[in-house]
Amino acid sequence: MAGAPGHQAIRRTGPLARAAWIAVLALLPACAQAPTAPPPSSPSRIVGETLPAFRRPVLQGGTFDTDGVSGRAMVVDFFADYCRPCQRALPTLEALHRAHPELTVIGVSVDDDADAAMRTIARHHLTFPVVHDRSRVLAGRFRVTELPFTFVVDQRGRVVFAAGPGQPDDAVGRAVRALGAGS
Repeated sequence: MAGAPGHQAIRRTGPLARAAWIAVLALLPACAQAPTAPPPSSPSRIVGETLPAFRRPVLQGGTFDTDGVSGRAMVVDFFADYCRPCQRALPTLEALHRAHPELTVIGVSVDDDADAAMRTIARHHLTFPVVHDRSRVLAGRFRVTELPFTFVVDQRGRVVFAAGPGQPDDAVGRAVRALGAGS
């Protein structure tokens, strides 16, 4: 091996250059692979299950119906105006929505009144539809017990990822990219 041309070139370089080459070589197999694995999901009873179907009026006007988005990846985000972590996460979700129009994003406000939900929509300039779940019927169907909580649904309508409190800021985006959506 001492006479191999590649080894001589690396041996003549300094330790930093050698480390850089090792890092580049280590990344090559990862670059050749298809979508990356999603981050670990938060515990949720509905991961692996079919998306709970719903049809609700949208606070910005119109109606949202899960039947109308079959065949598309979807993100369902539960939030409230009083929830500080929710408020910090919404701009990232809005950016994901704007960057990937092929992805359906729906917000579900669990605020006691629609005015609080409308304040959140205005504060963050949300362009994805938001439904109001005052009586927490949807939160019950999705088994949401804490906020923020976000679900990623694949193109077949299966919940494949759940992001509860404590997930990294990029977790939902990584889960969406793992589906091959939003790439």
